[in-house]
Formats: sequence, C-alpha cells, structure tokens
Amino acid sequence: MPSSISSSDPKSGAGPAAWRRFAVLFAATAAGVGAAVYLFVAIVDPWDMLPLSPRWHRVPISINARYTMPALAVSARFDSAMVGTSTGRLLQPAIMDAPFDARFANLAMSSASPWEQDRLLRLFLRHHAAPRFVLIDIDAAWCFAAPRNLSTGNRPAPDWMYVGSPWRGYADIMSLYAVQEAANQFMWLTGRKRQRFGADGYTTFLPPDSRYDPRWVAAQFRKEIFDTSMARGPAAPPVSMPMLAGLVAAIPAGTTTILWFPPTDKERQGAPGSTVAATRAACRAAVTAIARAAPRTMVVDFDIPGPVTGTRDNFWDSIHYRQSVARLVMDDLAAIHSGRAIPPEHGRVLVPLH
Repeated sequence: MPSSISSSDPKSGAGPAAWRRFAVLFAATAAGVGAAVYLFVAIVDPWDMLPLSPRWHRVPISINARYTMPALAVSARFDSAMVGTSTGRLLQPAIMDAPFDARFANLAMSSASPWEQDRLLRLFLRHHAAPRFVLIDIDAAWCFAAPRNLSTGNRPAPDWMYVGSPWRGYADIMSLYAVQEAANQFMWLTGRKRQRFGADGYTTFLPPDSRYDPRWVAAQFRKEIFDTSMARGPAAPPVSMPMLAGLVAAIPAGTTTILWFPPTDKERQGAPGSTVAATRAACRAAVTAIARAAPRTMVVDFDIPGPVTGTRDNFWDSIHYRQSVARLVMDDLAAIHSGRAIPPEHGRVLVPLH
C-alpha cells in the first residue's frame, strides 16, 4: 500500500514552523557575522581614514597605493610632499628631509595618471594650508598623456578618501578587499606581520644595485619599442598642461614648488627630428611657461643627453633608474635648493627659483 510523509507532518520535524525558525536563525547569524566583520574593519581601519577609529599607529599596508596614500596626504606629520609616478618613487624623504629642513611624504604612485596625481596633491593641500615644499615629477605621464588620463585613474581607487567627508567611509569601506587589508593591518598591529611599505611613502620597489644584472636589463630593453618616426614641425603642448597649470596655481604662494624631469635612458629621449623629441620639447616649453607664471616655482631637468642617461647600466629599463642615480638626483636637488650649481652633465635648471 503506497504511503508518503508530508513536509507538514509534525512528526517529521520539518514543518513550516521549523523552516521559519531555521530561516530566522540563519538570517540572524548572517547579520551577526556581517556586523562583527564590519566592526572589525571599521575599528582596525586598515587605511587610517575613518574619523572614529582608535588612534593607533598604522602603516601603509596595501600594494595598491591609491588606498594608502590618502592617509599620508592628510597627516600632520608632514609639511612637504612629492607626487609623481614610479619614476618619482625612488626619492627618499629620509635623505631629503635634512637638506630641505622639511618633513616630506613621498606620494608618488606607480602608473599614476595626471588626474590621480592632481587629486592626491589637492587632498594634501586641503589639509596643509602652508606646505614648505611640493615636488612634482614631470615624466611621460604628463608629457605624453592621453585625454582619458585627465579624468580617470589607471588602477582602482576609493573615491571617498579623496572627495567629500571622511564620514562617507563608514558607508563605503566594506568590501572583501577591506576585510583582507584589515586582517593584514591587524596582523601588523599585533606583531605578526612585518612592515613592507614605508611610513613616509617611500618603498624600494626595484632590486638593490648589488643584484644588477646587465643581461636581464638588456632583455628588458629588447621588449620595448622606441618611436623613431620623424615629426612634421613642432608638436602641440601636451593635453595635460592645463591640468598641471591649475594644480601649480592651487599651491600656496609661499610654498617652494619644484617641477622636475626624471632621467630616462637615451633611447626614450627620441632621435632629433622624431615625434618623441618634438613632444618632449613642447612639454618642456609648456612646463617652463607654467613655472615662470607661478611664484616660488622652479624647473629642473635631469632627462638630458649625457653620461647619466647615456649609460644603460644606470637603468633597470628605459624609465627606471638605479638607486645610485636616485641618490645623484636627490643630492643635486639639495644642492640647487641651497643655491649651489650642479654638474651640467647631471641636469639643467630651466627655471630658477623666483
């Protein structure tokens, strides 16, 4: 005789009431776990940008510098800033602070578009009414910018850290990435993780000079394509120059601003008459004009033909120079600041301080 057990059979223990109890318990558990995770992230505050989090000493923890640099930009520990791309990341505040009598934050980020640099420096300026120095790294990101680089970034970034009130972070901070980075920050706070990124923004991202391998470098250069096409007349100023002019104009008049061109391998400089050479010349002319129109602003060009840029052993690839070259750049900037001349084969002062 056929028989069946109904899902509503009270003896089965799986009637509607039991399912409702399970659903309520599951929802309550999920909500509790979610609330606990949210509180963990909000209290640990992995990027040190939430107003109510404990005032613990946190360190930059994320590989994506777009998340870590805002906390440095708003910090009262610094009175000066450097912005740029990876070509500016090798300048060390620990070396630059003493000769400039300043406290620098290196806010340079790999592959930073002009738009990213602009809003990061503006964040710094909103929190520092009278910075002592601002250094802007003028490299290919500015001189060869595409229109899209003026309105978007090259990597994901948390908009709430850059615009509006930091209270907005409580609504926007929750994500799997935030949970991961809160766990990393918590591990550092409790001594279970070593510090990877510098508390002043500086981090060595290239191997030490002792590990320099010319064969590996030669292989890197073979992967690159250098433009040798011939230009037809002078190039137009880069599309990024109005943004740079606006950014320089936003810097307080009492701040010393240094616009500097980092050294690149000679193959990046373009053959005479090439499109690259013409664009570089137009960029320098535009940057020079911007500096001359701004108070206490100077331009230093290290990207010139000579023994530094002409020696491949000074580079890891065509744009990333070795730490010994970084030290040369820092020493020369310090010398220029103190009023001393630098060797003409190292660089040129296109616009002196005025």
